[in-house]
This record gives sequence, structure tokens and C-alpha cells, in this order.
Amino acid sequence: MDIQKIFYPKSIAVVGASTKEGTLSRTIFTNLIGGGFNGVLYPVNPKADNILGVKCYPTVSAIPDPVDMAIIVIPPEYVPSVLEECGQRGVKGIIIISAGFKEVGAEGAALENKVVEIVKKYDMALIGPNCLGVINPEPNVAMNAAFGKFMPGSGNIAFITQSGALGTAILDYAKGLGIGFSKFVSMGNKAGVKELDLLLYLKDDPMTKVIIMYVEDLANPRAFIEKAKQVSIENENVKPIIALKSGRTAEGAKAASSHTGALAGSDLMYEALFAQAGIIRAEKVEELLDMAIAFESMPVPKGDKVCIVTNAGGPGIMTTDAVIKYGLKLAKLEESTVAELRKFLPKTSNFNNPIDVIGDAQHDRYEGAMAHVLNDKNVDSVIVLLTPQSVTDVEEIAESVVRTSKASAKPVLACFMGIVDVSKGIDILKKHKIPTYRFPEEAAETLARMFKFGEFINQPKSEVKSYKVDKEKVKSIIEKVKKEGRTFMPELESLEVLNAYGFPTLQSKLGRDKKEALKFAKEIGYPIAMKIVSPDIVHKFDVKGVVINLKSDAEVEAAYDTMMANVKAFKPDAKVWGVNIQEMAKKGEELIVGANRDAMFGPVVMFGLGGIYVEALKDVTFGFAPLKPSDAMKMIKSVKMYKVLEGIRGKPPADLNAVAECMQRLSQLLVDFEDISELDMNPIIVYALGEGCKVADVRILIK
Repeated sequence: MDIQKIFYPKSIAVVGASTKEGTLSRTIFTNLIGGGFNGVLYPVNPKADNILGVKCYPTVSAIPDPVDMAIIVIPPEYVPSVLEECGQRGVKGIIIISAGFKEVGAEGAALENKVVEIVKKYDMALIGPNCLGVINPEPNVAMNAAFGKFMPGSGNIAFITQSGALGTAILDYAKGLGIGFSKFVSMGNKAGVKELDLLLYLKDDPMTKVIIMYVEDLANPRAFIEKAKQVSIENENVKPIIALKSGRTAEGAKAASSHTGALAGSDLMYEALFAQAGIIRAEKVEELLDMAIAFESMPVPKGDKVCIVTNAGGPGIMTTDAVIKYGLKLAKLEESTVAELRKFLPKTSNFNNPIDVIGDAQHDRYEGAMAHVLNDKNVDSVIVLLTPQSVTDVEEIAESVVRTSKASAKPVLACFMGIVDVSKGIDILKKHKIPTYRFPEEAAETLARMFKFGEFINQPKSEVKSYKVDKEKVKSIIEKVKKEGRTFMPELESLEVLNAYGFPTLQSKLGRDKKEALKFAKEIGYPIAMKIVSPDIVHKFDVKGVVINLKSDAEVEAAYDTMMANVKAFKPDAKVWGVNIQEMAKKGEELIVGANRDAMFGPVVMFGLGGIYVEALKDVTFGFAPLKPSDAMKMIKSVKMYKVLEGIRGKPPADLNAVAECMQRLSQLLVDFEDISELDMNPIIVYALGEGCKVADVRILIK
């Protein structure tokens, strides 16, 4: 596909162009003319001589000159024949505005399949059907091939949207903020060009610095990770991707028999996908544009230390709170910087961060303060605040912010609080592409997102590790389970799989009766744990099939009798193989590492807080196999419990490298064996740094 023909056509045929005002086709044709399209237009309508003074042609074939792109706005049943005509005519770019395809049901889906066959046959790049259109505001192109109300300004932000209606709303909102775009694409049904195609095109687009997306679903989530990385972090010119993804509710979560499956809802999968691909997720439209503005015009901060310059104490405190809330730090200024500030600021100023230049500050105080803090090696970024006072020279202060920002390689974000009194100053800041926010919290959150993106792109590069394992052993176990018509592996069978892949497991033996249970308890040594082993019992706790900390022969015998009675009462038809006599793990932090093979996302690894409350607390994160070492550590650091695992109140830090290795070994196991559908290691008990971890319980489901 030649996507270039979509964005840079030299000639466009509008098929179905109408003489009637208010129709979609007439609006698009009007927009092309009114936007100043720098090319040739050919309206196609067999019933009209001209449209808006431009000569009409009865068919695409009747156009005497080459046509790069066709915009089709006709009833859906006529689209295939027009596409055939376009293909034979050598048209390489197609935008189908018309609706009535797969979005309306089976008949429309069949029609869309015909469309796909034709565009593939002639190697045409197709946007749509059922879309708003495409806009390229670049001055030397000026193509508004969409039915929105206006042509957006030119800028360096590319906007890909799956919803045309939301696209027009965001364009309108962006116009009010003075935001320009490099490209705008409404994808519609994505029958031809998809997100991946657009991302790879925009990767090399010199006009695009930032890509924002509205996403409802992805055509190929797994491929999206690698392609997005090529754009956002592996590209010579890093281009941040910011996505607004709808559908956060849990209704789509898959019902499953394991904790991992129950927790793996589709939105959590998208959250994991974005995190692994380095995509910044926006929660709201305002966040989407707030971040786009900052990334378009400012460098990514090299560190997390922020300096605040303000003319009012209250907003300075608010900004300080927001900076800390979003994970940044207040910069500690060098003594030389403080000394310079004392030379020209009033004695009543605050010379330490946040710097208060006092309410009567004019532009000279702002300019001096900002110049010195931007030169301070302890400062990574600056948030400058202004509240309008009776003596405040807002416009001159805005000019001083522009000058000092342009002279520095550090990001500067501005917050001129108010609407009326500060409006002219804000206009100056926008004109010179200084990111401007109405409230300090917005500026602080945006800066924090920029810093976290910088951390991601600057992290050490790592490759997927391959561990020495016994694949044949696992293969034989799975074949045995499938031959017996089972899908569930009891714990001891699951432990054999883990041992073959080098996981740190506890010593375990199958006691087929009370006598063997007692024998193995003595061999392993007290205290021990006893667990029911049955191919029919997935959740052992539900049938009171787990007893821990047994310290004597008598306790083992009593526990065995009680457990068998419980199982008979709760699950009388269960086939019982015996009991697992297992060494007791010493106390540590309980974690869960699990896996789920999602129908759309493929093999997924889960990490989080373990134990019996895992589904209630849901302090978990997901990643896609195969995992790199950096992927595993990022997952570990993203859970709320990470602060505890780092070590608090005298507790030593946990051996997270050992846990990360388990996650990577599990990732390899998932890739090697597609038969494994779900796996839970819950809990994995992790000990102090250097002491490793142990798998205390495991179950595996196969398909």
C-alpha cells in the first residue's frame, strides 16, 4: 500500500459529489476547496455538469488525467463497482466515507469483504469505510478530505482516531487551545489501513513529533507492541505515542478457574500492552491534549527534580503537593543559585524551592529567577506560575518566560491562573509553543508523565533470556494428561513441570495413604504442610484440603483423617490420588506469578500480591510473553506493594531478581508449550535480597 497517496495526493476524485448543500459529499468537496487543497479536484456525478464551478465527470474512467486518490461517498451497494473502476484506472489511495458495512451486520460484513478483496487486488491504500475522512493541514498540501466543520491549524501532532464523532469533538477542543496537527485520520472500520500501518508511516513523517490516538480495539495487539516500540523508543527521532482507550469496565473479563484468568480483563490487557510498548495512556481528553502539547514543544526531562517559580504562596504550595503526588521531587538548589537570587529578589521572597518572587513581581524578577534555576545542575525542569495582581505585567512576563525557556535545554511548563486577565499572556505562550495549563496540578501531572516516558526510553536495553530446561519432560507430562482426557494438573504434577524448567520449588512427595504420608513427613522433616491431591479439585482451600505447620506424627495422622472426611463431604465424587507432603517454607512476602493464554492477546504473564486475597485486592500487573528482563522488572515495580518489597521500617529489600527470573522462566514455558492455557504459582514466597524465593503452591490448566 502506498499510504503517501492518502496524505499527499496531487489529484483527488470525489465520487458522489453532490450539488445539494448539507450533504456529506458536498461538505467534503467544499472543505477541499475552502481548505485550499494544493492539487486538482475532480467531482464525479453523472447527473451534474459542475459542482461549485468545477467541471463534473460521469465516472472515474471519464477523467482524462491521472488520479491519485478517490473519496467515495455513495450508497454502499455501489462501492465495489466503483472500486473496480478505480483500480483499473490506477488510483492508489481510497477513502470510503460511506457507512453500511460490517457495522450493520452480516450483510454489510459480506459487502466489506468484497471491498477488501478489490483493494488488495489492485494494491490500493484504503481508509474506512464508515469514517470521517483524512486531513493534512501542512501548508503545501492543505487537504481537508473530511466532513468536519473546519480545517485545523498546522502543527506536529498526528491524530489517529477510531471514532469520527469523537475526532471532530477533539479537533474542535484543540482549536480552542490553539493546537495544530500534522495529520488527522479517522479509521472507521479499518478494512484496509490499520493502526500499525499508520504508525509505521508516521514513524518517518518529518512533520510528526507526537502521535495521539483514540482506540476502541486493536486489529493485532501482539504486533502492536513491537511496531509501537519502533516508533516511540527504537526510532532515531523518538516520537511519543499517547493513547486514549475506551472500555475500562470489568464486564469483558473472562471467567476462569484460576486467579490469573479471573483477573485478566481486556482493559488490564490493554494497560499491560501500553506499558510494555512504551505508550502513554491518557485517562481523559484533557490529559491527551495536555501531554501532546508538552511533548510537541519540550524536551523530555533528564531527571525528576522540579523547580517551581511563583508570585503567590498558595499556588506554590498546591504545585508542590502535585509534584510530590505524581512521583516527582522538589529540586534542592545549589547554594550559588540561592546567593544569586538573594541579589535581586526582595527580602520577603522565598529563596528556596518553591521560589516565591512575591505578588508585585514584574517580568525582570521572573526572568532573573528562571534564568538562574534553569542553569542549576540540580534542576531538571521548571513549572512557572502566575496569578494576576494589579501590578502584574502579564504580557511582558510571558515574553520573559519565552526567552528563558528558549535559551535552555530543560523543559518549562507554565500555569497562568485565570481566564480574562491572563489571556494575552497565554496567547504569547501558545504562539511560542510554551505548554500552558490552567491549573498547577495539570502541569505537574504532565511533567510526571514526561519523566516516566524518559525513564522508559532510557532504560538499559535487554534481550529475552533463554534458560536451559528439560522440554521433553514437560512434553511427556502434557501428553499423559491429554491422553487421560484431563485439563487440570494437580499440584505434584504441576511441580514436575516447574522443576523441569528450573523453578525454585519446595520438597514435595505424594503420600498415597496415611502410612506413606507419615513416612514422607519424617523424611522431609517437621514442620510440614499437607495438601489434597486430586485431578478433580482445583481450589484446595474450598474443600478444606490444606493444612500447614504440622509438627508431629500424631498431627499428621489426625490431619490426614480430617482432610479425607472434608473432601468426601465437599466433593464426594472427586478422585483422590493422595496427599502432598511438602516442606514448610519459611516466612517471607507472599506474591503471585501466573499465566493466562488470552484469545486476543496470546500468552500473558501476571505478577502481584499473592495469597488468598489476590482477587479481592487486585494489586497485579500483566506482561506479554516472551518477557525481557526489563519487562519483568517493570511489572514488579508497577504494583502498589513494590514499596513494601523495596524494604520499609527496618525490613530488608526482597530478592526481586529471583522473582523476575521466575517470571522469565514462566514466559519461556508459555512460548514453548501452547497447550498451557492457565498457570498459577500462588504464593511464591520471596525472601531478603540474596536469599531467593520459593514456589509454595502451583496449578496448571491445559487446553
